[in-house]
Amino acid sequence: MEARERYLQWMRARLPDLGGLAVGIDCSNGMAGLLVPSLFPAAHVLNDVPDGHFPCHSPNPLKAEAREQIAALVRDRGLDCGVIFDGDADRAMFVDETGAFVQPDYLIPVVAQATRAFVRPSVARPVVLHDVRTSRGAVETLREQGFEPVMVPVGHAFAKPKMRALGALCGGELAGHYYFGEFFGCDSGILAAMRILGAVAAAKARGETFSALMRPIVSRYANSGELNFRVADKDAAIARVLAAARAFGDETGRSEIDGVRLEFADGWVNVRKSNTEPYLRLLVERRTAEGLADWVAALEGAIRDA
Repeated sequence: MEARERYLQWMRARLPDLGGLAVGIDCSNGMAGLLVPSLFPAAHVLNDVPDGHFPCHSPNPLKAEAREQIAALVRDRGLDCGVIFDGDADRAMFVDETGAFVQPDYLIPVVAQATRAFVRPSVARPVVLHDVRTSRGAVETLREQGFEPVMVPVGHAFAKPKMRALGALCGGELAGHYYFGEFFGCDSGILAAMRILGAVAAAKARGETFSALMRPIVSRYANSGELNFRVADKDAAIARVLAAARAFGDETGRSEIDGVRLEFADGWVNVRKSNTEPYLRLLVERRTAEGLADWVAALEGAIRDA
């Protein structure tokens, strides 16, 4: 049996019941096009012919313009959700029934719940990894669901060895990577999509939409998303951010495993240098949108105050 068919057979053994779910899938003219028609035959599929020129849109679903086609498909056809893969299909991202983007870190508890139900781990509190940019709402939800969240630096080079060292059940990142212990600790966009679609299908059977499923996680805090700045002296800019953040109150925690993440009673700040691009990255979360806007304005001013 050829490798592709063995791979598909392994994935089919993990397919949840998607009956009754109306889903759109955008393969981004990437590698997902080799697998999606076989695994999701009832889906409305876009851009499934692999083409390294990526003629339809960027192969990076974090870019809003890359998600326009799948969002329009979901809205125009009244679908329950949409999936978009990146070029090499190691990342999967989602839009809900309205076409709105679902920030990937919010989905880590959904992936964890679905994975625990399939794998049935023997430990009482399975470890779930998350990166330093993950919403506190997702981390709080994981704890409430009976998982042990463990923070790691951004990137698969850090997540994969940690998955194996800790025997983690699964993990996830803001960038849309989801890792699975049953998949040798590696990331898989296809397996992540199956787990999340299974949860959306189960929610639909209960009369619940995708956005309603996510609301208890998403509504806890206002989140800036990752903000990027071109800065000549990144170390000096980080120092200015840390100085400005002293006005936010007493720190309740600090992590320096990847840049600096500062925890406060009603929110947190992460500032770090990009591992792959010439950017300084900032992410801020706070309980209210108004409070978030105040913190972001103060920190953006500090970054630009060269």
